[in-house]
Amino acid sequence: MEDVLIIGGKRIANRLFIGTGKFSSYSIMRQVLEGARAEVATVALRRVDAGSKTDNIMDHIPAGCIVMPNTSGARNADEAVRIARLAKASGAGSWVKIEVIQDNRYLLPDNIETLKATEILAKEGFTVLPYMNPDLSVARRLVDAGAAAVMPLGSPIGSNMGLRTRELVSIMVREIKLPVIVDAGLGKPSDACQCMELGCAAVLVNTALAIAEDPVNMAKAFALAVSAGRLAYLSGIPAEAPGEANASSPLTGFLRKDS
Repeated sequence: MEDVLIIGGKRIANRLFIGTGKFSSYSIMRQVLEGARAEVATVALRRVDAGSKTDNIMDHIPAGCIVMPNTSGARNADEAVRIARLAKASGAGSWVKIEVIQDNRYLLPDNIETLKATEILAKEGFTVLPYMNPDLSVARRLVDAGAAAVMPLGSPIGSNMGLRTRELVSIMVREIKLPVIVDAGLGKPSDACQCMELGCAAVLVNTALAIAEDPVNMAKAFALAVSAGRLAYLSGIPAEAPGEANASSPLTGFLRKDS
């Protein structure tokens, strides 16, 4: 059976979403997207200028890759909504990652303002993927507001600290009927694999790729880890059995006292 993720009517086979910030050049960014065979890429609106006669990031997004503008820089719902509308008007499509951050030190998302923006944009026909602190009650409200998926953070943006919110994300996976996509903080391929083993629908990674010594091969490694974690989840990961031991091979019948 074909295993695809469907969001906003789009069929997505590659569950590694990639952010396009921090790369040393657009050329490297494109090689990363192509190397990982990415099907979804996030882009900050300030880097999109369809009318520019100079180098434009949109010219370096591979054909067929879904562009998901994010509302980076928005400090409240009104600003996020305005950025989303501008992105759509510029030709970037109707997908949008809602990112509302007032906290300048830890860059944690504002769930209340994110919910407000989601309600407005979903009613306008946007495919809304809100970035959020993992909170089950807020996630449920985002579902009711029309979100296409929910994107809880794994740890603070750019921290490379991995899935520090594991238990909260796991609860959301079990309780929320929308795709759960871990966004922010994943620092190594095993972090992405762990998310997928929990049943997450996808992960979004940027910093860990952009600052790697070899971004292209790191992207390939993340893509493999995502695929491995997804396959493990679908295969049924055995439950842990703390304090017990169960031999995989018989321990008796092969050795005799007189041997």
